Amino acid sequence: MIYSFDDIVTRLCSENISSPRLEARMMLAYILGCDASQVQPSQINLSAEQQTILDDMLEQRLEHKPLCKILGTKSFYKYDFIVSEDVLSPRPDTEILVEAAIDLGKQFPIHKILDMGIGSGCILLSLLGDLPAAVGTGIDISANALEIARKNAKRLGLSERCRFFQSSWFSERIDYGENFDLIVSNPPYIPTKDISGLDPEVKFYDPLTALDGGEDGLRDYCRIAAIAPTLLSDDGFLLLECGDGQSGEVIKIFMSTGLELVDVRKDLSGKDRCIILKK
Repeated sequence: MIYSFDDIVTRLCSENISSPRLEARMMLAYILGCDASQVQPSQINLSAEQQTILDDMLEQRLEHKPLCKILGTKSFYKYDFIVSEDVLSPRPDTEILVEAAIDLGKQFPIHKILDMGIGSGCILLSLLGDLPAAVGTGIDISANALEIARKNAKRLGLSERCRFFQSSWFSERIDYGENFDLIVSNPPYIPTKDISGLDPEVKFYDPLTALDGGEDGLRDYCRIAAIAPTLLSDDGFLLLECGDGQSGEVIKIFMSTGLELVDVRKDLSGKDRCIILKK
């Protein structure tokens, strides 16, 4: 069957899908087994099977299921990560934290890394990819998320350099048997009352446990602050992602534990996004 590229774009536009032309290219590239740059905005000849796949993808996307969770992968930093509705879709803003951590790894001896709330593994595995002398530990409350992280570690050839624990940081402290030179976390930080106002792609398809930060959005920072200093090695670093307008309160929470503020990195919108602290 002949499909019109512009018709696909029009259907996406009808539901206010952002970047409809790019997404149309990505869907067609997935179906045709080519790079998105090779998809031309013209008539596309699809087999009956390909047509069925495209129709299904469009139906899901018009219900605002994120394209990455339709395709099953999302690009982040230098790599493609397996994603599903069991994990938070990796965001470009989180690359700010990864880049800051790698900068530290080039200046200081960082050998042991802990990722609190590992999700897809995009933060920890990106760090291990650029810091070949490091090993990593990831924790997450979700067994399904940990399975995704394990799959990503395997496909990136990093399984031998990381281990995983199923746990909440609200439970008793895990006996890791070691301290860490670097702890990273992108915890839930959206106030509960704001969840209902999020875009459908987020509130319906990202796990609530990765979004809801309690009444003021600071609940998980307080718990991390209660345990992170005891898990850091001497002169170890703690890097945290934070939400818009939260950096001041988050800094207060962690400095009250005796940690030293090193820097605050801004995202591409000029908002405080990554807080860097040191023991």
